[in-house]
Amino acid sequence: MLSPLGEFIREQRNGARLSLRRLSELAGISNPYLSQIERGLRHPSAEILQQIALALRISAETLYVRAGILEERGDHPDLAGEILRDPYLTEDQKQVLIRVYASFRYQNGDRIG
Repeated sequence: MLSPLGEFIREQRNGARLSLRRLSELAGISNPYLSQIERGLRHPSAEILQQIALALRISAETLYVRAGILEERGDHPDLAGEILRDPYLTEDQKQVLIRVYASFRYQNGDRIG
């Protein structure tokens, strides 16, 4: 049985027309591990969720909320989403900016939230 997080990841993966193998490659995790996450057998860390979010081109915060790591906040801007939508940045620049931002928040005590 799929977990709510796993089901959401699978829906996003299918919507992006990515195979399980391709998403695992893009996220830098093993194919079996991603399969276990989707089936609710494994509970990924915030770092793994961030890698999956980057590969799916969705906000990591969305996955953190789905995983119960973070409470949904209506007043918090979706900076990652804005970066991903910026037409003036290359894909590599977008990914670097998102990683740096998440890293600074983590270092400053905002444990992915």
